[in-house]
Amino acid sequence: MKRSEALSIIIEQAKRGELVFPTNVAASLKVQEALDDPDCSIDNAAKLVLNEPLLASRVVAIANSAAYNRGNDVTNVKAAIGRVGFRILRAIVASLVMRQLAGTSKNNQVKRIMNQLWQHSAQVASLSRVIARRITKVDPDTAMFAGIVHEVGNFYLLSRVDEYPELIDFDSPEEETDTLELPTFSDTVIEREAAEAMIGRAVLHSLKLPQQVTEAVEALWYGLRAMPPETLGDTLLLANELASSRSPLDLHSYTEPENYTSEIDFVVGDGTLSSILEESAEEVSTLTSALSI
Repeated sequence: MKRSEALSIIIEQAKRGELVFPTNVAASLKVQEALDDPDCSIDNAAKLVLNEPLLASRVVAIANSAAYNRGNDVTNVKAAIGRVGFRILRAIVASLVMRQLAGTSKNNQVKRIMNQLWQHSAQVASLSRVIARRITKVDPDTAMFAGIVHEVGNFYLLSRVDEYPELIDFDSPEEETDTLELPTFSDTVIEREAAEAMIGRAVLHSLKLPQQVTEAVEALWYGLRAMPPETLGDTLLLANELASSRSPLDLHSYTEPENYTSEIDFVVGDGTLSSILEESAEEVSTLTSALSI
């Protein structure tokens, strides 16, 4: 089977809503569905979270990160949920889904790509929260949620590589290198980005994410960031550009390394973007680490 044929099969499945998720992802989606119930109490939420050890450890870690900790550490899940709230808990469940997709492949190179993609997603989520709170003034928790899920299309595609190995090409044999080589899902950047958008939209719909989050992620696929940034989509676009941990599937990052955006700066009130990022460096670092557990 040719690569384009395998990609077409997955795209058509996505269009029909026939997404293939691992069993543990399905279990996490059930947790998310329960949390969406307006009658779900903190006690019930804590019981659900405790059934997923990885989720429980992540909730506590994020509650104790510099982004949410205001002086004393929490030591149990119920207290952690009380501190971060249900919106962030839903975002953490979404992050678990991404990580569960990332852990399904038996191919070592795909695992490395998955891990790098998650590191990128975690950093974008952390930067999005800071940019939303300090610059664009959109809801910081929603911005973090959007950052967590913005690579969902690529995660899903990578989770299908074992089934359709034609999807991805590697420039060097797995056993001969530990260096991550750029893979491609199609013959052109435009085709690959279009495939990511179509599949990503289907997965976002399956996860039943808020419309504003879906629109922000679509802005990342198709939008142009305003300067200075104003919307949730602008927030996500800027965070994606500023992330030092680059996506291994961002073709532009590799073909145009001189266009890295670490020099982006602008005035915000009495400060600048650079000064805000410098002041928030610990918050970004600890939240990224907590998300990466």
